[in-house]
Amino acid sequence: MPPSPNLGQDDHLTPDTVPAPRAVFHAEQALFGALLLEPHRRHTLTNITAGSFSTAEHTAVFTAITVLPTPAQNTHATNTTWLNQVLATAREQARALTAPYLHALIQVCPQPQHAPAYARMIEAEHAQRRLRVGAERLLQSVHDTSLPHPVHTVLAEADALAAAVDNIATRFPPRAGLLSRTPLPPPGPAPEHDDAAAEEEQALLATAAARPADIGSARWLLPGDFTQPLHAGLWRCLTALDRRHEPVDPVTVLWEAQQYGLLDDGSKPGEILRLLARSAPSLEHWGERILRRSLLATAANAARRIRTYTDDLANTPFQLVVGARRALADLGAVRTRWQHATGAVPPQRPRPASAPRASPPTTTAAHATHTPR
Repeated sequence: MPPSPNLGQDDHLTPDTVPAPRAVFHAEQALFGALLLEPHRRHTLTNITAGSFSTAEHTAVFTAITVLPTPAQNTHATNTTWLNQVLATAREQARALTAPYLHALIQVCPQPQHAPAYARMIEAEHAQRRLRVGAERLLQSVHDTSLPHPVHTVLAEADALAAAVDNIATRFPPRAGLLSRTPLPPPGPAPEHDDAAAEEEQALLATAAARPADIGSARWLLPGDFTQPLHAGLWRCLTALDRRHEPVDPVTVLWEAQQYGLLDDGSKPGEILRLLARSAPSLEHWGERILRRSLLATAANAARRIRTYTDDLANTPFQLVVGARRALADLGAVRTRWQHATGAVPPQRPRPASAPRASPPTTTAAHATHTPR
């Protein structure tokens, strides 16, 4: 949330001197000016709440405007009774508010009839903040080593983020031809230590080479789940041999690795044979651990991608929805394999009905006023 102005230090504070870290701050001021000047316009707004605003002071002002009875317009135009009530009510939450600031808001409102347009701008900014908060929570859950069941928590956070995306999608109709051009961040590091990941991957590969009959039961594990390119290539060799019903042992895997070009990077045949010689009791055990790590890494990368989209102020809510859904789709693919591997029952997450392509804007008065862009 941007820093709010210190309204108590200067009773003559004007919007020109209020720090406005982002353009939405001016949209909020314009909306309040419209509502303070013509209170009846608050009934033309939908989907905007006190939580949609960027500062505590503005949240308090909007709360006061919505809880107080709307004055008659002819009465409101002749006295400041209602404005005084708004100030007194808002000061219960934000004591730094002053009467000059409320009057300054009225002065900077360009056109009160454009209140629905200002509200849509605030909704769009609020959507951006909601997605960023959700992405941050998802990323934090990935790296929280104190969680007893990290996958369960991470998937719950992913569901909450997906629900927010769905909600935003219903409030902002799709616009054709507007895909985000935000450069994506590089994949982040694996959530766990690379040495532990390498040891588990080696244990799985050696077990698969020693017990090839078990390879078919771990088809949910893909080369992309491995942290080491050599290990990913060896798993590809093992599954290819098994799929072709050819003999599987360290020597046949080594030959297959040569066909795949895995020795071109300087890997020595003897090293690969030694790697494949240390089998462990359970292939599925190591496979699930590798897939678990892959799921957490995919969740972290999805969160970073969404956070990057929200950092780009040029992205519209529709572009944020498209980008977020693509990022979460990658996680969904790994999640499906995890559920297949562990036998987990996928939760039924209700999805809201899709908005029609010709749906009305999110404010009821938007058709009445044609706002220049």
